[in-house]
Amino acid sequence: MISEESKARFAKEVAKYPADQKQSAVMACLAIVQQQLGYVSAESEAVVADYLGMAPMAVHEVTTFYNMYNQHSVGKYKLNVCTNLPCQLRDGGAALKYLEKKLNISMGETTPDGLFTLQQCECLGACADSPVMLVNDRTMCSFMSNDKLDQLVDGLRTAGNK
Repeated sequence: MISEESKARFAKEVAKYPADQKQSAVMACLAIVQQQLGYVSAESEAVVADYLGMAPMAVHEVTTFYNMYNQHSVGKYKLNVCTNLPCQLRDGGAALKYLEKKLNISMGETTPDGLFTLQQCECLGACADSPVMLVNDRTMCSFMSNDKLDQLVDGLRTAGNK
């Protein structure tokens, strides 16, 4: 399930830490798994746990704590909308509802064409810029009015269908 290339990358990450602290590479190893598979399954968690000499539950706790690890297959574009209290007070919840309506899915679902997965997330550290969202765990989008949400989704849809 996990390629030899990914395991070689695990080894490079583990080498960054003292031999008795190789479990410190758990986040990097999970990121490598996700890059290979698109998400982190229970089976891949077990492989990482075995490789690092950790209890499978300890690896699962990391996977479930951080929003960046997908626990199931997601769309080409993962949209995380911040719904923490400061963002809620500045229309974060409204932005999420708008995207649900625009994409015709509920939070946590993926569009039938596989392009978009919509999720809520906790603080992205940009409260003054709310509503804020993170696209594919890498691109922060700020001040997301309905017009800006339309531009983002329509642009991604065009790019994703090429």
